[in-house]
Amino acid sequence: MKQSPSPPLGERLGEGADHSAARPHPDPRPEGEGNSLAAPTEYRFEVLRYDAARGGEPRFVSYEVTAGKRMSVLEALLKIQDEQDPSLAFRYACRGAVCGSCAMSIGGKLNLACRVQLRNLPSRRVVVEPLPRFDVIKDLVVNMDGFWEKYERVRPWLHAKLEGEQESRMSERQRAKIDQYVNCILCGLCYAACPVASQNEAFTGPAALAKLERFYADSREDRGADTLAQEDAHGGVWGCHTITRCIQACPKGVRPTDGIEALRRRLVVDKLKRAFGKR
Repeated sequence: MKQSPSPPLGERLGEGADHSAARPHPDPRPEGEGNSLAAPTEYRFEVLRYDAARGGEPRFVSYEVTAGKRMSVLEALLKIQDEQDPSLAFRYACRGAVCGSCAMSIGGKLNLACRVQLRNLPSRRVVVEPLPRFDVIKDLVVNMDGFWEKYERVRPWLHAKLEGEQESRMSERQRAKIDQYVNCILCGLCYAACPVASQNEAFTGPAALAKLERFYADSREDRGADTLAQEDAHGGVWGCHTITRCIQACPKGVRPTDGIEALRRRLVVDKLKRAFGKR
């Protein structure tokens, strides 16, 4: 993936969000009810700001936020945008850790802003940055085009023959084999955490490769070996160094490294079958 100029901050950590969704509804219960935080707490947010359209140097801008008892980082960013700085840019949609839009770096750790509660952070100083490995468009919004191009490269859909109007069925055991990969929400956190992605621009990436295993492991799948053969390269399954940072970063418990290892085994078995004339 060809990188466009990005802020010269070394290795950035964090991600971005839209401002198009509705504001979160306030909790109707009295302050302190059912919570150890009986009074509002003051937090200092330090957000990395940068606008690629204007250029210039990236800079941290500080905001003081008075947080309620169950406020998430995303809700705090919305509060900043609503009350202090409407120009702050970031992405979000579902606010329920399902869409993956609000992936960013929070205190140096990659996560979804909607699932990180302020009260669980180790400090009241919250440093928020865009996702690393991606070029910044504005503030916490990053360019995901390269990520999606590599995802599309593995043809991420079920290739199955339909028999009339009958459904293609699978057993519970067969379904269990693909469960973890189905849970992937394509937030990009695994790609952002992957050290190989920053060194090898051709690397397909953990999310796309894990999704490829999701389909090859599906009992209904009827695609040939061409897509798998395409990833039989240093830019494919052999590019992974099995450092497992993708596993550590995933907010949904998906283990992309397991999927990549499974694809490697499929390639080896296929080559052995070909060598012994069993194909």
